[in-house]
Amino acid sequence: MNILNIEHISKTYGDKIIFDDISLGVHQGEKIGIIGINGTGKSTLLKMIAGISSPDSGQIITQNNLRMSYLPQNPQFPEDAVVLDYVAEGKWQQDWSTQSEARSVLNRLGITEHEEKTEHLSGGQRKKVALARLLVNPADVLILDEPTNHLDNDMIAWLEEFLISYKGVVLMVTHDRYFLDRVSNRILELSHGKLYSYQSNYSEFLSLKSQREEMEEASERKRQSVLRMELEWAKRGCRARTTKQRARLERLEALKNGSAPVRDGTVELGSVETRMGKKTIELHHVSKSYGEKCLVKDFDYIVLKNQRLGIIGPNGCGKSTLLKMIGGILEPDSGEIAWGETIRMGYFAQEVPDMEDSRRVIDYIRDVAEYIPTRDGKISAAMMLERFLFDSSMQYTPIAKLSGGEKRRLYLCRVLMEAPNVLLLDEPSNDLDIPTLTILEDYLDSFAGIVIAVSHDRYFLDNMAERIFAFEGEGRLVQYEGGYTDYAQRRAAEEKAAVQAAAKQEDLPKEKTQRTRGPQKLKFTYKEQKEFETIDEEIEVLEKQIETLEADMLANATNSFRLREIMEEKEAAEQALEQKMERWVYLNDLSERIAAQDAR
Repeated sequence: MNILNIEHISKTYGDKIIFDDISLGVHQGEKIGIIGINGTGKSTLLKMIAGISSPDSGQIITQNNLRMSYLPQNPQFPEDAVVLDYVAEGKWQQDWSTQSEARSVLNRLGITEHEEKTEHLSGGQRKKVALARLLVNPADVLILDEPTNHLDNDMIAWLEEFLISYKGVVLMVTHDRYFLDRVSNRILELSHGKLYSYQSNYSEFLSLKSQREEMEEASERKRQSVLRMELEWAKRGCRARTTKQRARLERLEALKNGSAPVRDGTVELGSVETRMGKKTIELHHVSKSYGEKCLVKDFDYIVLKNQRLGIIGPNGCGKSTLLKMIGGILEPDSGEIAWGETIRMGYFAQEVPDMEDSRRVIDYIRDVAEYIPTRDGKISAAMMLERFLFDSSMQYTPIAKLSGGEKRRLYLCRVLMEAPNVLLLDEPSNDLDIPTLTILEDYLDSFAGIVIAVSHDRYFLDNMAERIFAFEGEGRLVQYEGGYTDYAQRRAAEEKAAVQAAAKQEDLPKEKTQRTRGPQKLKFTYKEQKEFETIDEEIEVLEKQIETLEADMLANATNSFRLREIMEEKEAAEQALEQKMERWVYLNDLSERIAAQDAR
């Protein structure tokens, strides 16, 4: 049964058709990812579903009493709003636990200043606060526009798990392909006013889309073949008097009026050629602090020619600061950074700089250069824009008419027009559509220069990076070879080894005593004796705790966030109980052996 129906909606902005008579039914439990090139109406569709905007024609029908929560791409806040109050007020049914839930979600998202006013927050912090307000509210439908923007990798992983276990409907626009792949069970593709639905995750969608396009191309080839035959028949001359011949002429007209399947354009980039000398970028014992917080501590590294470096870490750790120092935008507190004479920087910032909305798209690019050299020869500003999906009509439109994603794509085009041999990318995946990201990754593969990227996009890092620098506390950067997946596997192995080493170290004194002194009389240590005396009570407490948590789960079945918290608590309690039981078996066995020894 559908809980939400989109029926024959259409929408235009000026001369541009956004939706052309599209329909959609949404079922309970669906996790829907919406994709498409920037400007195809992804955010517009979410706003219509959320009731913020309306279609020109058609209607959107929802089930009675359906509760929906909406996370915009760029959240707006009331004047003088306080973080905690704003989040807590988002819950429709207030109770004694609301404030506690709000604090818990904020802390999990890295927002610890609960009494701060929202106007003092950064763009990333504002997005997290808006997300927290949404998560405390037990809605039936979550509508999320770029939910992973400004979240670090740990927070993205947490949000993934939350949405996977969420019982309601999720409708989301995201560029994060791993996130899309793990969470979604249905993909909607917007293309040239049409909507295509695929019952799959992102990986399966790629295959299904390819099959659809192959079928469409086969149909078009057949249409063209029949059209040629009919045109030859018409050229030979015919009498249109008979019914049969009139029908054939009518079919010919229909074939001529038929249209070929429309394809989304691709961002075709030929690598810009700029010579690079032997000396590149050298960082010598670089440090940087803000107040008492050390962001970068004694970082020493020489960047090699054509290297691909990824920089990761939690929000606020100093990633962008390091990138700005490499780009010469910020000065280090100590140490020095040296650049080769031939180095030409291209800095792609997190935030799109002011573009003067009244200016034309083509003029924004021509400000940099009229022509740039590529491997295939010189390319003009107009041709570069064509490759970035800005056709001749769009090139002469004011920048104000572009969507946020189109402005970001235009900004990337301008950075590459500068013909850099070093690309510094600060969260390049934010607000870029997946097709553009895919082609950018292909471009970076052939780019004759250095690429250093700060990113939370795991898929992008896997495709781009050959070495990862991870911020691991107190300004310390640790180097890992490979992409993000290689880093994650290495970290997991290191953490496992550390746990095993700690456990081994704990048992080491006992083993050493046994080796040096030979067979000894069995007995409890003081610690083991105390543990054996209390372990039954501890097991009983854990069993009662699990029973209570199971009852709480039933009581909070409709509160998705609290339910998730209880499930995590229950999992931790069960794990603790399992460890206690294993310990009880060991201690009980030891007690029996001691008793048998004493009886001899």
